[in-house]
Formats: sequence, C-alpha cells, structure tokens
Amino acid sequence: MSLSLEIDLLRSFIVVAEVRALSRAANRIGRTQSALSQQMKRLEEIVDQPLFQRTGRGVVLTNPGERLLIHAQRILRLHDEAMADLSGKGLSGTIRFGCPDDYAAVFLPHLLRQFSSQHPHALVEVICAPTPRLLEQLDMHALDLAMISLPEDAANDDIIRREPLVWVGYAGLDCAHFDPLPLALSDPDTLDHVAACEALQRAGRAYRIAYASSSLAGLTALVRSGQAVAVITQTAVAPDLSVLNGDPALPPLPTIGITLKFERKRPSPLITVFAEHIRLTLPLL
Repeated sequence: MSLSLEIDLLRSFIVVAEVRALSRAANRIGRTQSALSQQMKRLEEIVDQPLFQRTGRGVVLTNPGERLLIHAQRILRLHDEAMADLSGKGLSGTIRFGCPDDYAAVFLPHLLRQFSSQHPHALVEVICAPTPRLLEQLDMHALDLAMISLPEDAANDDIIRREPLVWVGYAGLDCAHFDPLPLALSDPDTLDHVAACEALQRAGRAYRIAYASSSLAGLTALVRSGQAVAVITQTAVAPDLSVLNGDPALPPLPTIGITLKFERKRPSPLITVFAEHIRLTLPLL
C-alpha cells in the first residue's frame, strides 16, 4: 500500500519550518515536543528523505525539506479552500490590511464586498496610509499585507496594475495664472510628491507646497477650494474635479505600479487567499 501525505503532518511541518525550533512549534500548535518530533519523524519516513538538520539554535530545512515546504503550502491552501467552500462557511480569522487612501476609495469597496461574500467569517481590518508609512508598519509587524505603489521603472514582476499620475484641479482652474504654482501633496517621500516636484523642476516651473497631508480627503478639499493643484492616481479623481494633464502649464507625470507586500515570507492560508483575490480582481476594476 502506497504512503500518502497527511494534512495534519503537513500543517505541523509548516509551523516547524516557519519558527525553526521544535519547542516553539510545539507551543504554537498545542502539542508536546516529543509528539511533534514523532510527527516529523513519521513525515520523513513517508517521503523517505531527511527534512531537517539539527543545529545549536534549532532546526533548518534540508534541500528536500525546502522542496516539500513548497508543496505543503500549496496542498494546505487548496485543502483549506475546499473545506471552506464545501462547508459554506469560508475561511475565518482577521487580516490587518494596509492600503493608500486613493486605492482604498476606488478599489476597496469592490474587493471587500466580493471577498466577504466568499468568506463571511473573515474580518479585514483596513489601515489607510501612504506607501512609505505602510512599509514601516510592515517592518514593525503591525500589518499582515499591504497594497503599495512602486515607480514605473521598478524591476518587479509582481505588479498587478499600473496607474497614471495626474494633475488635478477644480473645474475651470487656469494654472498659468499661478506663479509659483501652489501644490497640495502627500508626504514628502511618497511617489506622487516626488513625481510632482521633479517634473516641475525639470520644466523650470516655480512651485510652492501650499498644503501637505497624508489624507486624500484633505488634499481634495484644498483642490475644491481652487487654492492648489494636487497629484493623485487617475482612477481616484472625484467627478467634480478636473484632470489637468492637457494644460500646457503643467509637465507630464509618470505612471506607477501597484503590488502587494506581505509581512512574512510564509503567510497564513487566509492572507494568501485574500492576496490572490486581489491579484485576480484588481486588474478588472
């Protein structure tokens, strides 16, 4: 009779591979260390390969262990998705998700509505902030997953969607009358802020920062007053505002890429499923 990979063994194996210590893994999954050791010994017998190498600090994966980890993550993801689908309950748990304001306003209602219908017991906690602040929160382990912006020339094969940056002003605004040009921009280290300043500097156009805020609502409020021009992604332009990219007084702006960044290399099945949902849905919105 041929041997088969057991789901419980694979689930324990993934935890050991993540924490790299049997004692910590045993505490996390609620087993004794000896019971967990027997599980891993059983798994090594099934695959007929050594999966771990013991060190003074714990364990590291062997080459067969690294290969099994890839298969185990895929098997468990499909297993959990199948069980969630057939039980009618979906996956459960909490996702700490970070997203810039402009993406949240346009994309999140669609993304969350569809995901919630498939996984009604999953809770997505949304934190809105510019990309640099989201990256800081990922480094502090305050987020599980974040949707972030990348420069158009970034070497990243995981870009899900590209969005042009646009100059935005109140309807009827004549930028040629401003000298210097008043700007309402996000944090100084964000792509929209940097792109606006660099474009104006290359064009030799004088400007001043009239308002700086990480809040899209704050930026658009000043734009609606007619006191400044903002730079945001094209899809986030409100119906009552105008795209000014055709104005000869304003230089062209670049396109940015949208991608996802995880807090850890091996995210949970729930976070993996949510990320895959975004990757499949975002290009269609």
